[in-house]
Amino acid sequence: MTYPDPVPETSPPAGHTPAYGEVDLETCDREPIHVPGAIQPHGVLLALDQDSRAVMVSANLDDLIETAPADAIGRTFAELVGPDLASDIEAGAETAVLGGIAVDVRRHRSGDRLVVEIEPLSAVGETRQPYHSTRSAMGRLAQAPSVADLAAQLAVEVRAVLGFDRVMVYHFDEEWNGEVIAEERRQDLNSFLGLHYPATDIPAQARRLYTVNWTRLIADIGYVPVPLHPVFDPDTDAPLDLSHSTLRSVSPIHIEYLSHMGVTASMSISLVVDGQLWGLVACHHYSGPHRPSHEARSAAEFLGQVASQLAGDRERADNRERSLAAQTVLGRMITRTSAHPESPLVSVMDDPELLSLVDATGAVLSYDGVLTVRGEVDLDRDQLQAVASALEDPTSYATATDRLGELVPSLAGISTAAGVLRVGSAPDRWLLWLRPEQQRVVDWGGDPTNKQLAAAEGGHVRLSPRRSFEKWRQVVRGRSTTWASWKLEVADALGKHLIGLLLSRSRDQIAMAESIQRSVVSDVPPHFDGVELAARYQPASTFQLGGDWWDAFELSDGRIAVVVGDVAGHGVSAASAMTQVRTALRAYLFEGHAPATCLDRLDLLMAGLLDQRVATAVLAVLDPRTGRVELTSAGHPRPLLVNPQGAVELDIPIRPLLGVGTGTAETMRIDLEPGDALLLYTDGLVERRGEDLQERTERLRSLAAASYADTGLQTWLDGLVDLHDDGGGDDTTVLALRLV
Repeated sequence: MTYPDPVPETSPPAGHTPAYGEVDLETCDREPIHVPGAIQPHGVLLALDQDSRAVMVSANLDDLIETAPADAIGRTFAELVGPDLASDIEAGAETAVLGGIAVDVRRHRSGDRLVVEIEPLSAVGETRQPYHSTRSAMGRLAQAPSVADLAAQLAVEVRAVLGFDRVMVYHFDEEWNGEVIAEERRQDLNSFLGLHYPATDIPAQARRLYTVNWTRLIADIGYVPVPLHPVFDPDTDAPLDLSHSTLRSVSPIHIEYLSHMGVTASMSISLVVDGQLWGLVACHHYSGPHRPSHEARSAAEFLGQVASQLAGDRERADNRERSLAAQTVLGRMITRTSAHPESPLVSVMDDPELLSLVDATGAVLSYDGVLTVRGEVDLDRDQLQAVASALEDPTSYATATDRLGELVPSLAGISTAAGVLRVGSAPDRWLLWLRPEQQRVVDWGGDPTNKQLAAAEGGHVRLSPRRSFEKWRQVVRGRSTTWASWKLEVADALGKHLIGLLLSRSRDQIAMAESIQRSVVSDVPPHFDGVELAARYQPASTFQLGGDWWDAFELSDGRIAVVVGDVAGHGVSAASAMTQVRTALRAYLFEGHAPATCLDRLDLLMAGLLDQRVATAVLAVLDPRTGRVELTSAGHPRPLLVNPQGAVELDIPIRPLLGVGTGTAETMRIDLEPGDALLLYTDGLVERRGEDLQERTERLRSLAAASYADTGLQTWLDGLVDLHDDGGGDDTTVLALRLV
């Protein structure tokens, strides 16, 4: 591949980028759009080294700075723009006067380079956005009672700020198809509201870039890209990463796509919720070039950030309400099945809320070859086993699909079982909930299959972006409503509750102990953003399973709960009690009770329902955003706080054992810094017959401090346990959490 001269005499051929040549739809999902080697021509760019000398500049540099690009290389920024202006820009000035022209200035880092972008003030939207105007818009957004209302108001506010002919709020589904959920437009334009657009319209690398740089402007889709001089950084021999650039040249595929829509200028603003791209504010202009000022663009970006936060808050609040409602139903079912004199398998299948728990229309229980069916189920035994086998996952106790026909093609077309939720830890012991097909009519902005159709028609001819955006209606079949995450959680909890009850009644104790060990005492901790977890469970040498357990899960407000507990005793009865205690503690936390209150309630539950059974537990609730941890303990060994400076035993207040029916828990609060680890463990790690407990605990603290390093947390934890644990005969559980 060859590259253009520093200042080309002609523009790059259509369909090319200066650095990467021709692209088409067969390669657009791999197109390196963050390193196009060119910018849009409505500004100039300079990349400076650590001495503020120009290393790369745009070929149109002399449009604003009276220096030819080749002559600018190696000169300091002060030599190019003057010492006073350079000083102002280095101090953070965002507006300046250069050669008698008022300009906007933006600076950002790209690797070792400081990138400076200079753009003449636009003739459009020159009026500065007053603070009270943006604040008023924020207030109107905050008053929106729902996500739909929020999106509608956001479209109004952004169009008022930017002046585009059309502003759409575009929301992504789980497959990255988009839907226009709000629109503000010129009255003479056709509405796009409610139209869907396929995921292929926005390739994966473009979606990634939207989370890095929240805005992108194409002031004139007819622009000729301006190459950088030189195209490659002379120190790295690599193109300059323009991910954060406001002038970055865009994909010719996208330009062609917009031209087919009749768009002459566009701008997008990312909507990001919890670090994930949630949607876009897409702005289109049809009456020529359109370049809002930096001031207007910044105001619109700020409104997008505010709306992103509000959208996340609205969705979390909705999810929290639905989750709490499901937990309430679960609590009633657990109470009924626990008190029922019949087998828990009989009681759960006869429960009046079995189907409504997860909004299903049918349910099937398989236990050692016996099937029990409730509700609407049109599948035979072999078909049901095929479904259960297809959904079985050794790493997850609860699994689900909303498109069974794709997972098991032989079952496509069975309208009563388009969606299935499965819980179970053995091939012949499972519970399925079924949902019927939910047909949907989807209006697409053009045929979403035309790329695949064109590719199938043969040859290696270049495929252009689709030209038709006429409404294309599709009836989606073979899918149920999506299983919400809290539905899987309550199904998981119910299934594990049944395992606990069965453990106390089952004749097949060894097999059931193995089942609960797989489903409750997991070997692999879950992943949470901003937090590293490690866990290890070692059963006692003389029993398959004891009363040790650990748990880690995210609460509805974003905090993370981790707990290590120990029910006294060994074998099936201890494991049964452990499962019930674990489930109850989860329910109390999801109901919103404080950590100390949860232990007090658990004490009363055990004293009333689990006669002659006692337990210990230590509970930590971490807010990963602040590092604040709330700690509370019931008769449990005190946790260790470990960091590169050492390890200390936390002087946490300890209430009496769970199950004695007396005492009050207290809360200790600490603040974790990045790199701090919290180590929770059961007494099996430190108690040895004939040895001093305090000496064993101090040895653990010393080993934890000496071995701690900035390595994988699981590696450190395993090494610590191997060093300290000499096979004392008791089951042992150790869990570590580190803020990253």
